[in-house]
Amino acid sequence: MSRFMEFDFGVSWVMGFFHQDWIYDGDTAADVVANHLAKAVDVEEALAVRRDARSLGGLPSPTLEVLWGAGAQYMPALGPLGGGAEWTRTVVALCDVRLSADTDVRPLAGADVEDGTARLHAVVAEIEGARFLPAEVRAALTDCATHCTPDVAFRVLLRAVTCAPDASLSSGQYTRLEAIGSDLRYGEFVVDSVRYLVEQP
Repeated sequence: MSRFMEFDFGVSWVMGFFHQDWIYDGDTAADVVANHLAKAVDVEEALAVRRDARSLGGLPSPTLEVLWGAGAQYMPALGPLGGGAEWTRTVVALCDVRLSADTDVRPLAGADVEDGTARLHAVVAEIEGARFLPAEVRAALTDCATHCTPDVAFRVLLRAVTCAPDASLSSGQYTRLEAIGSDLRYGEFVVDSVRYLVEQP
């Protein structure tokens, strides 16, 4: 049984909202998230975001700011939003609002509650091997993997790879990423999002 959707989900999905033209999706960062959640067809999308954001809640605010910045192409400055911790709490609250609109919200189950603990060492190894990412990003991702869940850290890593200006992957790296994604029972297009970065022989 795979996850509830074939594409990215959770906090890493939210990071993808913040691209060059994100302002067209809402006047503020919170508006952007709320509007996307309102358009979501499946309630599982809001549940997955809330689950991820709650798991991130124990990280220090500066670490969260690094993670949000690394996983988004054009993340607005989080200082005016109260910092990384406050922004993450805001995301949780926006999910709660979205979920309150549904009368029958069932909790995530099956593959959708996989936290990736068994793949911790593999995820950390791939974070450390992504040398094109700044040291502070790799440190924040490692903190996320060890103090939150490897699942969240791995998806944010994939987002950070797509946003890194000098990113490239060897075929061996990509094969290992695919293996982790398969173990975490991701849909077809989660790890596939970085395939274009594989160096051609």
